[in-house]
Amino acid sequence: MDKYIVSARKYRPSTFRSVVGQEALTTTLKNAIASNKLAHAYLFCGPRGVGKTTCARIFAKTINCFHRTADNEACNECESCVAFNEQRSYNIHELDAASNNSVDDIRQLIDQVRIPPQIGKYNVYIIDEVHMLSTAAFNSFLKTLEEPPAHAIFILATTEKHKIIPTILSRCQVYDFNRITVADIVRQLQYIADREGVNAEPEALNVIAQKADGGMRDALSIFDQVVSYTSGNITYRAVIENLNVLDYEYYFRLTDAILSGSVVDCLLILNDILNHGFEGQYVITGITSHFRDLLVCKDAQTAKLFEVGASIRDRYIETAKRCSNEFLYQAIEIANDCDLNYRLSKNKRLMLELAFIRLCQLSDNSAQVSSQQTKNALKPVEPSSRTLTSDPKNGSKSAAQSPSKVSECTENVLHEPDSATTESYQSDTRANEANSRTTRSAKEPVKKASSSLDGIGVSISSLRGKKDAHQNAASNLTPATKTGRSDQYSEKELIDAWNAFTAGLTEEKLLQNAMNLYKPQMLNESLFEVKVSNEISKQFLEDNSLRILSFLREKLGNDDITMILSIAETSDIKKPLSQREIFDAMVDENPALQKLSDEFGLELS
Repeated sequence: MDKYIVSARKYRPSTFRSVVGQEALTTTLKNAIASNKLAHAYLFCGPRGVGKTTCARIFAKTINCFHRTADNEACNECESCVAFNEQRSYNIHELDAASNNSVDDIRQLIDQVRIPPQIGKYNVYIIDEVHMLSTAAFNSFLKTLEEPPAHAIFILATTEKHKIIPTILSRCQVYDFNRITVADIVRQLQYIADREGVNAEPEALNVIAQKADGGMRDALSIFDQVVSYTSGNITYRAVIENLNVLDYEYYFRLTDAILSGSVVDCLLILNDILNHGFEGQYVITGITSHFRDLLVCKDAQTAKLFEVGASIRDRYIETAKRCSNEFLYQAIEIANDCDLNYRLSKNKRLMLELAFIRLCQLSDNSAQVSSQQTKNALKPVEPSSRTLTSDPKNGSKSAAQSPSKVSECTENVLHEPDSATTESYQSDTRANEANSRTTRSAKEPVKKASSSLDGIGVSISSLRGKKDAHQNAASNLTPATKTGRSDQYSEKELIDAWNAFTAGLTEEKLLQNAMNLYKPQMLNESLFEVKVSNEISKQFLEDNSLRILSFLREKLGNDDITMILSIAETSDIKKPLSQREIFDAMVDENPALQKLSDEFGLELS
């Protein structure tokens, strides 16, 4: 039984002509050999598996060949070429800098450089992963690298050029190897499949090439794996299953759901994808690339940039005809924003679902909605009903104002009570409660607006002059229902209800402390006042007045309860006393306590 050799070794290029995807570099090296203009040091850098070490070996074999061909390739027949092919050449020395990175290893190499070649003209030293050398090893290598013997040529290979010190870079000719294109990898895989008698679908080879990410060695390793899985019959479906790659079909189904605006279908497909074990960020990056490919396929001239099989390209072109440019621009932006914020999100699945909901909403108004609105606004999935209010005096219908209008109309109307305000409290309170319900049902919470309308001490009589501006919108609305509770209560019951609300604020310590410090004082049967010591406390209670009043009205069974806030004189506020202040006050009333404390040596804890 013959020993099995993996494709990456069996089909490793042995001539410049067989190197895939690096035509510019191989042509440069061949011309240098032809003109006998060889540098003493080369640096080959680029991603893994693109041919750096392979080109170094071919270059070393070719410059020592005794009978080069007309196109400056090695003959593979002379003594030097045969020795190289049989891996017994003394002219070519390879050093792995990852495991030989010390100063002593470089000193040993320097001593070896002095020995001339036994066969051929040059000793070639290939140092792989040269970026792994220590700084001291680099420095000890500088002099030899700059002025080596005439028979010595150094070829340094690395995947991380930025780690090479500048003094090394300045002594070498630098060759940057590119990632191999998908088309070149597919062509090479098809050639190997034909040689090995393997049946392979073009779409399947395309998936392997994309998975390899520009590395031929990776592509050949995946190819061998898939051949074993399929027993020599490589199909698109088998490659998708074996490599756990997200199928194009999922992206097309998602696109159909997005174009039809079906949030339900979109979320179901997303759930199916996640249940197959795919990570969320992989999904969002995939749909971003999918929209990019659709945009590329919008024009026949750019469609050639899309590196896939012909059948899949035709499907992309057909789907692209159903998408407007505006839709694709906004879809790419939404998906890209989700991709950028995905790792920072604590609820990653929710972020993913919100992104797909926004994508579904683009199908309706992609031409009208700007990109900024698309990022920040999220329409309801189901049509929402409109909440209405009615004027408490004349019974005419009026639409709930938008948060911006409410903020504009009610700014700075919270004030100290005067006679006109006091008279209007009871008549306006019911309308205020209806407005509070409307505010709570709004899409965006607006603390300032809601507290100004329902925070008591507000007279809405000053707002009625603006009613005509909203009269047209009121014709389609229906008035809200009022409860009309008016139970009597005492100041003690009011304070008890106030304390009950305070006791429930276990997670809002600032509000709890403020309400413990300031207590309500009844002014009449439906009006009470809260005196605070500063503007900050007043504003804090204003922002939470909607919640406080709703609780008090429910607790006391009176919908006319009204609150006003004012800043009192310092002497009116009873600040909490420390233990020392409490003891001093007790001593003032009974001096014997101080004597008792002194005799027994008592101290406050």
